[in-house]
Amino acid sequence: MTTLDEGWRVTHLGRLLGHAMRRFDERVLHLMAHNIDVPLALSNLAARAQISAAHVHITRHLDLEGTRLTDLAQKAGMSKQAMGDLVDQCEAWGLVTREADARDARARLVRFTPTGLLWLAAFQDAVAQAEREFRQEVGQDVATVVKIGLEAYAGGLP
Repeated sequence: MTTLDEGWRVTHLGRLLGHAMRRFDERVLHLMAHNIDVPLALSNLAARAQISAAHVHITRHLDLEGTRLTDLAQKAGMSKQAMGDLVDQCEAWGLVTREADARDARARLVRFTPTGLLWLAAFQDAVAQAEREFRQEVGQDVATVVKIGLEAYAGGLP
């Protein structure tokens, strides 16, 4: 019988990755909440923690030309219903809109609005800043090795 050790539960790779991702996403949202280029209503939502890492899934996975809800959910690793709820919220905030898909009259595309594109630009800036902070904290060499390792482990870039 295997002897159980409590230490592994707090130091295993999955847990460390989860904590690192939460920390990174929280920093990105904080930076977006204080970005003067983000529309005030959205920065207020981010500052009051109304916009969460879950909403960032849309920002990460929505194609500029638009994406069907089912594809968006699949890219984000979420159920269609959960993604639909996020899209509903983002639509109410003016970040996205649903439009008819010219390739399939039965389908609808989720697209960024002009406000959503401002949000996306702020997201890009915040991610770049958070990555710079990560590199400063752990050092350039470690950051490079971590990124290469994560890319290899994740099976490359999507």
